[in-house]
This record gives sequence, C-alpha cells and structure tokens, in this order.
Amino acid sequence: MVHGSSTAELADNLATTGAARNRSFWRALLASPSGLIGLFVVGLLIFCAIAAPVIAPYDPLRMAAGPRLDPPSMGYIMGTDDFGRDVFSRILYGARLTLQIGVIAVGISLTCGLLLGLVAGYSSGWTERVLMRLVDVLFSFTEIVIALACLAIFGVGLTNAMIAIGIASIPFYARVTHSVVLVEKGKPYFEAAVAAGAGHARLIFIHLLPNVVPTLIVIGTLGVSTAVLAAAGLSFLGLGAQPPQPEWGFMLSSSRDLISRAPWMMIFPGLAIAVTVLGFNLLGDGIREALDPRQRQR
Repeated sequence: MVHGSSTAELADNLATTGAARNRSFWRALLASPSGLIGLFVVGLLIFCAIAAPVIAPYDPLRMAAGPRLDPPSMGYIMGTDDFGRDVFSRILYGARLTLQIGVIAVGISLTCGLLLGLVAGYSSGWTERVLMRLVDVLFSFTEIVIALACLAIFGVGLTNAMIAIGIASIPFYARVTHSVVLVEKGKPYFEAAVAAGAGHARLIFIHLLPNVVPTLIVIGTLGVSTAVLAAAGLSFLGLGAQPPQPEWGFMLSSSRDLISRAPWMMIFPGLAIAVTVLGFNLLGDGIREALDPRQRQR
C-alpha cells in the first residue's frame, strides 16, 4: 500500500515537473523578440494555409478570373498573371504547398538522420565507422547536387522534389545527432546508468533520445526554411512544381520574362518566400533560446 502511494506521488511529481517545464519554455519563447515574431509569422502562414479556401477570392487555377496582367487594385489586391489568374489566391494556396514541403522534407531528413546518428553514436566500433564514413561521403557533396541526382533518378515533380530535398539533408542531421550522442555518452549520468546495468532500450530511449530531441527540434525548425528555399530553387529550374500548381518558386520562374511589364508577379511570391524563411529562422532562434538556459541568461 505504501509502495503504491509512493509510486503515485512520484508520478504526480513528474507530471508537475513536466508541466512546469512546459510553462517555462513557453514563457521564455514568448519573452524572446525573435521567438515571438517567428511564432507570429509561422502562425500566420499556418492560418493562411488552413483558411485559403475561405480567404481566397478566386480559384487559384481559374484562368480569366480577371484581365490579363492587371496591376494590383481593389478587385485584385496583388494583380493578375498572364493567364488572368488572381495572384493573391495563388499566394494563399501556395502557403499550403510550402508547409507540405517543409514538413515532409524535414520529416524525412530528421527521421533518417536521427536513426543513423543514434545507431552510430551508441554502437561505436565498426558500425560507427562504416555509418559515419558513408555520411561523410554524402556530406562532401552539396545538398543541391544530391537533390539533383535524386531527381534524375526519381523524375521531376513536387513530390519527388520534397523527397530529394529530404534525402539531401540526411547527412547533416546524422552528424548533429552523432555529435550530441557522443557528448551525452561521456556525461556522468550516462556512465552511472551503464554501471547500474541499464539495458540498451533504457539507455537509448530514456537517457539519450530525450537529450537529443531538443537540439533536433531547433535545427529542424531552421531546416524548414532551408527546405522551402531548396524547393523554390528546384521549382524555379522547372524540376519541382509543375504547371498549374501555385507554388511560389514556380510562380517566380513563370514570371521572369514579364518582370518589366508585370513586376508584381515576381514581387509577391518573392516576398512570401522571404517572409516565410525569415519567420522559421526567427522561430528556430527563439526555440533555441527557450530550451537553453544559458542563452536566456545572455
């Protein structure tokens, strides 16, 4: 009976500690100017992506929704393109593709990189040497080269571009995870757990993984901006989004010959990309400060 009571008290204490930690994190994030601005920009992007069918005044794929190359006005606040499509509606729906690109690409690279780095760092020996040498070989190539090679194999298209960007970033996440695991393995608490006879599952999931995840959250948030830029670059080259998808990089590419006649066709997609990248970078900085007490003190 006493044992059951003490177990319940321990569970309550852990729950209270976790709730207090979460409150401290959100307070620190909202107190950070960069975190607050980044949270606002990313929140606005998510809102636009979700509410696009309600906010958008026209179908983003509908041709002749207005006059061709009509400048910004009360009826078309961001003007129209060379097919008479409303640029504002296409920007709103492009936010959906942007979030999809970021989540899928970073999800692929973060998951695979976490597994590779965790296995390599924990196992040591020849397994670590083989895996990390493979990662080093891939890391010697730039991400865009790996992405282009993947697209040459998979074919062009937005889905394949997201997969290619995710694969190209795996070496970076694997190296970061490997470094953090090695640091944690050298700390006294981990050595004490090994000496106490903790099993492999407990060492990995209880001691290593919780200490690796905060770092990956920060670089994953920053990685979204990199994925968005990479996808926009591939779409600009005609290797990502294909017509008539309202992807911002493709909108830039399709309007480059009309920059003198209809500059709004490039200005608004370019601003959308710039603000999105800035928002995720600021949010990543804010999360880093909130998770690191030393950063908060400075």
